[in-house]
Amino acid sequence: MTDKLPYAEVIGDPIAHSKSPLIHNFWLDALGIEAEYRKTHVTSEGLAAYFLARRADPDWLGCNVTIPHKIAVMDYTDDPGGVRERIGAMNTIASETGGPLIGTNTDAGGFLQPLLRDKWKGQSAVLVGAGGAARAILFALTSLGVPDITVMARDAAKGQALLDRAGVKGRVIGMTDALPGADLIVNTSSLGMAGQPVLDLDLSPLNPDATVYDIVYAPLETQLLKAARMNGLKTLDGLEMLIGQAALAFDIFFDAQAPRERDEELRALLLAA
Repeated sequence: MTDKLPYAEVIGDPIAHSKSPLIHNFWLDALGIEAEYRKTHVTSEGLAAYFLARRADPDWLGCNVTIPHKIAVMDYTDDPGGVRERIGAMNTIASETGGPLIGTNTDAGGFLQPLLRDKWKGQSAVLVGAGGAARAILFALTSLGVPDITVMARDAAKGQALLDRAGVKGRVIGMTDALPGADLIVNTSSLGMAGQPVLDLDLSPLNPDATVYDIVYAPLETQLLKAARMNGLKTLDGLEMLIGQAALAFDIFFDAQAPRERDEELRALLLAA
């Protein structure tokens, strides 16, 4: 690969753990597309300079956005799809040559894919965390018509603000409060990620057929998922959402459908990485 190839990338702080380049480059190779996908460390203070530099680069196709920038990047993008109002966070930014930066969100669609595949029909959910990923996942759950939402947050005001901006009449509990009986719990926070504190919850109050969904993927086998399996609960790991949202972004950046028929091979590569 040369520096002259068109490229997209993922930005965040931290970013070393990101598996997005492996996913996108696997698909690019599979389809014979001459382009590449990178990861770039960008701090909150460096966002403005980053976008200024990238907009001047004709080979830059756009970027995915991860922790902690999903809300801040909205200040640098156009929003023709109304993502700011509907979700309140962006994870994908496309570059129009000589035009504006277009922001969107593929997290919601990527999150939903395995639930729709598994024909999940629950009526209640708990979200752990109240950041940018939680905004997209709350939007996704409300689009399914889930009527009973609980947000578990360290900051009760932030958790309530998450519900209020989405127009959801849910409730907020603290990180040490007992879980309600629910059909789904989703860890949208960085807890359990390598280098972060573990998410240690008593899952016994959950409904017997509940699903535990952890969007953390480094490590893939988090303490939360281990506890879920010990409790005989269904689990969904972070690769499910990561691959799903990446496929939607891949189409945006490279104008091609990701070869999802090769998901099993891709998962094996990701697990070995």
